[in-house]
Amino acid sequence: MFQLRCTVRNCQATLKLHEKGLTCPHGHHFDRAKEGYWSLIQPQDRKSTKAGDTDTAVLARHRWLQRGNAHELMKSLKPWVTQALACSLSNSTSVPGPPRILDLGCGEGSFGPALFGGYAKSYCGIDLSKRAVRLAARGWPDATWVLANADRTLPIHNESVDCAVSLFGRRPVSELARILKRNGKCIIAVPAEDDLIELREKTQNAGHRRSRWQTIVSEFGSAGYQFLEHQLWRQQMNLDREAITDALAMTYRAARYSQQSKLESVSEMKVTLAADLLLFARTT
Repeated sequence: MFQLRCTVRNCQATLKLHEKGLTCPHGHHFDRAKEGYWSLIQPQDRKSTKAGDTDTAVLARHRWLQRGNAHELMKSLKPWVTQALACSLSNSTSVPGPPRILDLGCGEGSFGPALFGGYAKSYCGIDLSKRAVRLAARGWPDATWVLANADRTLPIHNESVDCAVSLFGRRPVSELARILKRNGKCIIAVPAEDDLIELREKTQNAGHRRSRWQTIVSEFGSAGYQFLEHQLWRQQMNLDREAITDALAMTYRAARYSQQSKLESVSEMKVTLAADLLLFARTT
């Protein structure tokens, strides 16, 4: 399995698999949940008992992805993934082994097997939502799934990861720089300025456009990353009523009843899906 480190304060020792749990040399022990994931979260790592995405958002996103609505997006990301994994193998200076992959903010786990299906033993998905990690572990049991707070210290050793991805999730720049190997690749995806613009115009009476990818490039550049490439992925899709409801729920745009009511008479809508895709390499 993917090698992890202890999250007990001031420990950070390597966790070893022992019977049904993980144990560090200092005696700290973590049991594996019955669903197959590891809970490495500490009391100081969460601000509420229901940390992470809400169950409603997680399940809506799961249904959305199970319908295949991200299939074309995954096809756009696959060449970068292939490049990153091939580069990690060619740069190996020790005994060759499978590339170590981190999926930060993995959510309900659909992207992992779709992009890294042949690397279950060296893949790790981390999320703060218990419902999301449960779904992920059930869907791809051979991979390593961890309940942890990405905004805190990641339970991963320094310079040990070949490829890190953050697909519409958290992106703690300094922690990613710490855990990535030299020349390791980092793939980021964020909603583009016109993502779901039609729904936003309908529910908010204004489709505010906000591009964020240039800011992310600046943040990563300040942390020692080399910016390699930007792609704008865009697709238009006809959504039925159920898909519209899920799109709103998974992006938190259905929080207000007044916004939901504006779509009560809409049974179908053509909607734009768009994402800014960014590829970085750690150089320092």
